Amino acid sequence: MDQGIIIKELQFKAVRSSGPGGQHANKVSSKIELSFDVDASLGLSPEEKQRICLKLRSRLTAEKILKLNCEESRSQHKNKELVTKRFFLLLKKALEVPKKRKPTKPSKSSVEQRLKSKRKQSNKKINRKRPDLD
Repeated sequence: MDQGIIIKELQFKAVRSSGPGGQHANKVSSKIELSFDVDASLGLSPEEKQRICLKLRSRLTAEKILKLNCEESRSQHKNKELVTKRFFLLLKKALEVPKKRKPTKPSKSSVEQRLKSKRKQSNKKINRKRPDLD
């Protein structure tokens, strides 16, 4: 993943923020919409593109475009920074390869200890029963 190339491929669009805000909200476009075309990206290898498409398929459009929004701040520049940061965190998380699990066996002593405690519990329950008077 080459962040320098990817930053150049990002497309930003300023839109009016939703919700209350009075006159300020009606005249200022502070909400930022980031869009990134995964298939057309030169900053990602084919394996990385495949992994991103697999991990983020619920967030991708039919054309494999990733879209993110940010309207937290009243400042357009701050929102642009926030959405870019969020985008790279999302990519980093999607590209993480999970560690392979090594199958292990329980130790002999732990198996023995488990069986011993089971036997002890079983005896405790048996001793609570009414004695047989036959």
